[in-house]
Amino acid sequence: MSVTLHVCITCRAGQTVNEGETTPGARLHAAIIDVGAPEGVEVVPVECLSACSQGCSVALSAPGRWSYVYGRLSEIHARDVIAGAAAYAAAPDGIVPWRRRPEIFRKQSLARIPPIAPLIAIAPEAAE
Repeated sequence: MSVTLHVCITCRAGQTVNEGETTPGARLHAAIIDVGAPEGVEVVPVECLSACSQGCSVALSAPGRWSYVYGRLSEIHARDVIAGAAAYAAAPDGIVPWRRRPEIFRKQSLARIPPIAPLIAIAPEAAE
C-alpha cells in the first residue's frame, strides 16, 4: 500500500518572502527530496495544508489508515520527517507507537484524522 507524504511548498512560516525567493515550505520539500523517500512513500508537493500559523507543514496519509498533519517544521527536520514517514509506512493502521516516532512527530502533531470508512455497495431493494 502506498503512503503519501504531502509537503506544503507555499508555506512562508511567518516570514516575508520577496518575489523570486524560495519559500520555507519549498526549501523543506527540496530537503526531503534530497534525503530521499523510503520505499512505499511518495512525496507530493501541495500548495496549502491550511496550517499557515504553524510554520511549514506536512501530512501523511494512506487508504484505510489514520492521517496526520505535522507543523512547525523547516528543512533541518527533513531526515526526521523521512524517518517518521518510514515508520508510518510500516504501521498497518498508520498509528506508530509513540516511542517509535521521531521527536518532532511526538511534539509537533497538529491533527490526527481517522480513516475514511470504506464505501459499502447498497443493493437496491427487490421490486415486490
